[in-house]
Amino acid sequence: MKDDKLILAINPGSTSTKIGVYRGMEPLLEKTLRHSAAQLEAFDRLIDQFDFRKEAVLECLKEGGIDMREIAVIMGRGGVLKPVKSGIFEINQAMLHDLKVNTLRVHASNLGGLIAHELARTLPGARAFIVDPVVVDELEDVARISGHPLFERASIFHALNQKATARQHAEKTGRRYEDLNLVVAHMGGGVSVGAHRKGRIVDVNQALDGEGPLSPERSGTLPSGALAALCFSGKYTHEEVKKMITGRGGFIAHLGTNNAAEVEERSRTDAKVKLIRDAMIYQVAKEIGAMAVVLEGKIDAILLTGGIAHSETFIGDLKAKISFLAPIYVYPGENEIFALAYNGARILRGEAEIMEYV
Repeated sequence: MKDDKLILAINPGSTSTKIGVYRGMEPLLEKTLRHSAAQLEAFDRLIDQFDFRKEAVLECLKEGGIDMREIAVIMGRGGVLKPVKSGIFEINQAMLHDLKVNTLRVHASNLGGLIAHELARTLPGARAFIVDPVVVDELEDVARISGHPLFERASIFHALNQKATARQHAEKTGRRYEDLNLVVAHMGGGVSVGAHRKGRIVDVNQALDGEGPLSPERSGTLPSGALAALCFSGKYTHEEVKKMITGRGGFIAHLGTNNAAEVEERSRTDAKVKLIRDAMIYQVAKEIGAMAVVLEGKIDAILLTGGIAHSETFIGDLKAKISFLAPIYVYPGENEIFALAYNGARILRGEAEIMEYV
């Protein structure tokens, strides 16, 4: 493949689909397609949104004047699959099956691989891949153990952005990612904090199901006794409890909004809003401290990323709690479209190892 061909990156989220078109590392088109609640409520299951989202992507590409025949690589954000190593995977039938039928956990990122494959199938010579899906698993064995043998801790988190941010930092500082010890905190609709030891994420909170700090849409870790009592109170269905934990928890449950910028603004004049906002900062700082212990205090840097990292006041208050641990660097935004395109460019240049999903 030639590196003058186009790379299409597709990143579906809960209420949006982000796309990017790159030639090499030059962005030709970057767009966030917003999907209203009314639009999405028309679909009973997330998988039913496939055609709606695919057509939205195609319409955007058409409006942007992109010649589809120039696209050689399509990168989809990886979905909830079986645990895998970090890296690039070409989409195959086994992956398509698991993206479609996974009934244990549902995430919008599943649609990324499905749309990427479908578009590549219609374009001569195009290939479809995912990279660093949310199920990247590099946990040490001791990190998998919970307090009961029926429950094993799993690795499901913002792997794509955490890995991309860590590698970006290594490149910026003239070092190899594999030589660094880092704590990376991704702060968006959900929060994940990972301990990166010499190129491996050896511990991280399971962000999909809301483990860890509270966030704009997730409850974070809840008091287990009270949660067990609520589950058997007869007042709530299983689905309602799951929504409390992830989707309708955190800022939404406390304040009625998942807009972190709005919460930041309201916190200046509303004591209750400030308390909830400060509680999130407190809990993120605690999680960063926990990962510092995982790395035995040998930390080259703490990296703060995700959409909330754009807020200077939020980051300033967080820094005040953790600055004694290690130097802090801020990389605002989720950077996932860039990370997808970067890996697509590596594929075109023949620099990337392509792994097989089985």
